[in-house]
Amino acid sequence: MARTSSDIALKTRDADEASPRPKSRLDLFKFLPFRLNRLAAEVSSALAVEYQERHGLDIPAWRVIATLGFRNDACSAQYISQCTRTHKSTISRAVTTLLNDSLIERVENEADRREFRLQLTKKGRALYEELFPQLLRREDEILACLSAQERKQLSALLGKIEASLDLIQTSEDADAKQAY
Repeated sequence: MARTSSDIALKTRDADEASPRPKSRLDLFKFLPFRLNRLAAEVSSALAVEYQERHGLDIPAWRVIATLGFRNDACSAQYISQCTRTHKSTISRAVTTLLNDSLIERVENEADRREFRLQLTKKGRALYEELFPQLLRREDEILACLSAQERKQLSALLGKIEASLDLIQTSEDADAKQAY
């Protein structure tokens, strides 16, 4: 069950009481949401070089390809939007571009014939297969400043935060719960 904003606020208040901070001003460089957002933007930009310069894809288009690439079956644009936390109009524009470039295709949803699902074409699958190893190498370069133990710790800590916000953490969980 998703947490409500009051649940999160209560947890936050309890955490604040456990570790008091001076309330004189907000130092953005110590404020976790700011830090996470800044890191996400920088990492995303660093990875984007791999697919923007070489293949002309923007970040939303890559998110569509990446989401379809790791799945075993077709999915809706809504799934992609919710999974990637990208606005549906942004995903819709990316889908249109990728359809026009023949990187993805629409397939009928057999459970609901009013809905179409998306999947990679052979051309899209080849692009995904070419890109993901490059992106994993780039991720390794970004994380090179951390030891193997620190990488495990970072992953575990991020997982704890994700779990506290009731975020699905694996594609298997998303599929099993038919989430998104």
